[in-house]
Amino acid sequence: MNLNVTFIGLGVMGYPMAGYLAKAGHQVTVYNRTSAKAAQWASEYTGADAPTPAAAAEGSDFVFCCVGNDDDLRSVTLGPDGAFKRMQPGAVFVDHTTTSAEVARELHAEAARLGFSFVDAPVSGGQAGAENGQLTVMIGGDEEAVARAAPLIDCYARMQARLGDSGSGQLAKMVNQICIAGLVQGLSEALHFAGRAGLDAKAVVEVISKGAAQSWQMDNRASTMIDGKFDYGFAVDWMRKDLGYVLGEARNNGANLPVTALVDQFYSRVQAMGGGRWDTSSLIMPLQKSGSD
Repeated sequence: MNLNVTFIGLGVMGYPMAGYLAKAGHQVTVYNRTSAKAAQWASEYTGADAPTPAAAAEGSDFVFCCVGNDDDLRSVTLGPDGAFKRMQPGAVFVDHTTTSAEVARELHAEAARLGFSFVDAPVSGGQAGAENGQLTVMIGGDEEAVARAAPLIDCYARMQARLGDSGSGQLAKMVNQICIAGLVQGLSEALHFAGRAGLDAKAVVEVISKGAAQSWQMDNRASTMIDGKFDYGFAVDWMRKDLGYVLGEARNNGANLPVTALVDQFYSRVQAMGGGRWDTSSLIMPLQKSGSD
């Protein structure tokens, strides 16, 4: 069944995700803060662009969103021209932004008050996952709303799962980022050590990637890390934003995250080196710099 769908936020993730919804035959209206990007999308896919989030959301059965952070999300939902102003009763708002669990719960409550549903559904898989329609989606929200949104999310996801009530998707994404932070730091130290020990790091990775040390990070980032290339994925600035949410939630729930807190500080060193837009595998750079001093 073809539905009226809105997509708010056409960054490196949202642009192709909205495209998959259009290619599935849905009637898609898009909004982007930079209007030229929305116009470009509308010319590339079958769909329309709107001047405000409210205008984009009007008459839609489902509104999807993928913006930058808590403040951006509040702006496009609760702002003067926010989508919540025009959401129709019974509609579902699906937020793919990585945010705090707190804002997810806040918007869930406001949506319920206004007569529609809010689902928090952060994604993992990066730009490549979005472009290839192979994202993993972690979902929190009411069962009925999540079930209704599932077929549309399937347009660009290889895996989706409801993990609990409102905020659970964001908490699961925090678990994901904790794992990634530790893995990338471990891989960075390993490659740095291999180089200082005089080993052929790529040859070592070829061997150990067939054993217990294997990881997605090793398979996809070790070679580029060795070559000093860091333009292949999720930016350090965004990772620090996410880790800020993680550490804030840990303060609230009492979780002890010493490695995550340390890696967050290591990422701050990357930013100080001018690497805020480098991808997260650039954790190796402070090690290489200190090793050459």
